[in-house]
Amino acid sequence: MLSSSITANARFLPDEDPVAAAEALIAEGRASEAAALLGKFIGANRGGLLMRLTMQKALAASGDKAGALAMARETALANANIALVALALGDALLATDQLPTAIGEFQRALRLDPQLERARAQLGAAWLAAGEAQKALEAWNAIENRSSLEALAPAIADAEKSLAGSRSDPRYVRHLFDQFSASYDSRMTSELQYCAPSILRQLAEHLGLDRRGPQAILDLGCGTGLMGIAVRDWANRLDGVDLSPAMIEKARSRAIYDELFVGDIRNWLATREYRYDLVFAADTLVYLGDLAPLLEVVARCLAHDGQFLFTVEKSSGPGFELGPKRRWRHSETYLHELAECAGLNVAGLIACEPRTEAGSPVEGLAAAFARRGEFT
Repeated sequence: MLSSSITANARFLPDEDPVAAAEALIAEGRASEAAALLGKFIGANRGGLLMRLTMQKALAASGDKAGALAMARETALANANIALVALALGDALLATDQLPTAIGEFQRALRLDPQLERARAQLGAAWLAAGEAQKALEAWNAIENRSSLEALAPAIADAEKSLAGSRSDPRYVRHLFDQFSASYDSRMTSELQYCAPSILRQLAEHLGLDRRGPQAILDLGCGTGLMGIAVRDWANRLDGVDLSPAMIEKARSRAIYDELFVGDIRNWLATREYRYDLVFAADTLVYLGDLAPLLEVVARCLAHDGQFLFTVEKSSGPGFELGPKRRWRHSETYLHELAECAGLNVAGLIACEPRTEAGSPVEGLAAAFARRGEFT
């Protein structure tokens, strides 16, 4: 056996084990050396499956996620029906945030070997990364090894907290819209007859906000930029923020925004010092139940005569509720109470139909909240 201090450039004797040497180097924090060591053997078509799996591990540990994924895919091509290979590919996909395919590989590993508990643990991790807390817990609940469950305790607590929250998990929203980004515009405007941007523009015009001259405008949950298109002609500055990097890239391609940001809208606003004349949120607040934390930071970023215009789906109850499509609904009563608590006036509140669902109109509300004093 080689000493753990061996370097990648050392010569090997016939009875020495390069895989064991690489594992020792990885344990010492010298993963790049381990990858270089194994690369010589693999490049010379020497070494088997274990060496390739260790090579992937070394690449991942050295921070070369792309290299680890390439090695995992190459290994899987020649060893498609081995559970550990499917697990390794799933690991590499998860590390590069390719969640749907990672989930598929972990599920395939479990079909090949239902007793492979690490695949089950990783499946839960991938579901949680996608914001699917219930599915994550279902995967973890099938693990029989108690010590494995103890190691997962922080992740299990995270999932349980997500399910108990009064907003949709940001990971779920990001994953949903990253997947949805390519077809978002066509699906929303044709299939779902989405019209929230035009509704908010009309409400703003009714309140005379279009006659105030060029304004600084913020688009919360900007998506691909449909709301931005609707009000760009009013703006001397137009900024947008969204959880989904893929949606932000679509918005960037329109070249209508001055600045675009990837982030959770409340957390981003909490650090934002710029004051906006108009803040819009078209079909964004449906992923938040309790709107009070958001209103607190929105109120702080409004200019002295600023207004916040948004759409929600309508609840018939007194407060807010989670609908069957995992979108939150809010009542008129709740919105009035919300404005009062945030120190804002309800400048406008109208019934609307911002989109359809399964061919039927969705009942909604469009609201305009103004800095207190303007409408007294």
